[in-house]
This record gives sequence, C-alpha cells and structure tokens, in this order.
Amino acid sequence: MSTAHALLGLLDRSPAYGYSLKQDYDQLLSPERPLAFGQVYASLARFERQGWAEILTVESGDGPERKLYGITPEGVTELDTWISTPQATGAFAASTLFARISIALLSGRDAEDVLSAQRGSHMVRMRELTSRRRGAEPAVLLQLDYELTHLDADLRWIQEAGQRLDALRKQWQGTAGSPSREAGGRR
Repeated sequence: MSTAHALLGLLDRSPAYGYSLKQDYDQLLSPERPLAFGQVYASLARFERQGWAEILTVESGDGPERKLYGITPEGVTELDTWISTPQATGAFAASTLFARISIALLSGRDAEDVLSAQRGSHMVRMRELTSRRRGAEPAVLLQLDYELTHLDADLRWIQEAGQRLDALRKQWQGTAGSPSREAGGRR
C-alpha cells in the first residue's frame, strides 16, 4: 500500500494535524502495523513541497507548533489518479517467499523446510484472523477478509511450489555457479 497516498486520502476527508492523521491511519487502515510519526510528518512535508497539501493554521502552545493541513486541488487530482489506477500486476511477482525458496534451493538448503515453516505460520495467522472476524465491524471485516484471501492464495502456491521443488532443483543443478549439496553447498 502507498502509505503516503493513504495519508493524502485521509486528509481529503477533512483538514487534520499530523497526530490525528496517524491515529486515523492506525485505527482505520493498519491496526496491526502502526505508522511511525516520522513517516507521517515526512509525508506532510512532501505533500506541501509537491503542492498536494497546505498548512491552514499554525497553533503555538506549550509544546511544538501544531500545523493544521488541508488538501489542495492538486492533491485531490493526485489522490483521484492513485485511487483509479489499478495496482501493477507485477507487484506480486517479487515475493520474498519465492526468493527465499529459490536461494534455499540454489544454496543446497532444505526448501521443503522453508515451505513447511511458512505454511505453519500462515495457518496460525489464518486462525487468528478467522477468530477476529466474529463480531467485527464492516471495515475491519473487509480488511480481515483481504488478508485471509491472500494467505489462502499463498497456501495454494506453497502446495504447488512443494510439488515442483524436485524439478527446479534438477534444473538448477545444471546451472553454472549453483552449488549442490554433493558439490559442497551449504545445508
């Protein structure tokens, strides 16, 4: 997810301070992964430089100045473009799990163990998410279902990958520079 664009979208609802944007982001979009304050304020500064947001008021008090930000027409145009542009289909092609399996195979490590551990981790997470679905509000339910669907797709890929490991291992044993266990590769 583009955190900056999500923050811009929250700012589109109404003018806000950095602190309240962070709270909204954490509560509405990412309760499991709270956003760092620095990321919020860096995004707001970037929005201002790019002309997507402007400071509406500055309040002075006992602590640091509080700046109230509002979205500009250019910011609305940018947000509309981001919302309406489909996610790049290649976004899933560079999976960390795929890279870990490939490196395990290339280095002579046990890729089956990697798949098995990931499967177990996914199953635990799916059980947690499923139990949280009971009585969840619609927005939270939508988020939980999104994650559950992706975990389910990962599990299908893990199963298929496990069925192809031998063929891939054989293919890569013939590749120059790829060690095998017999050739002294690490386990």
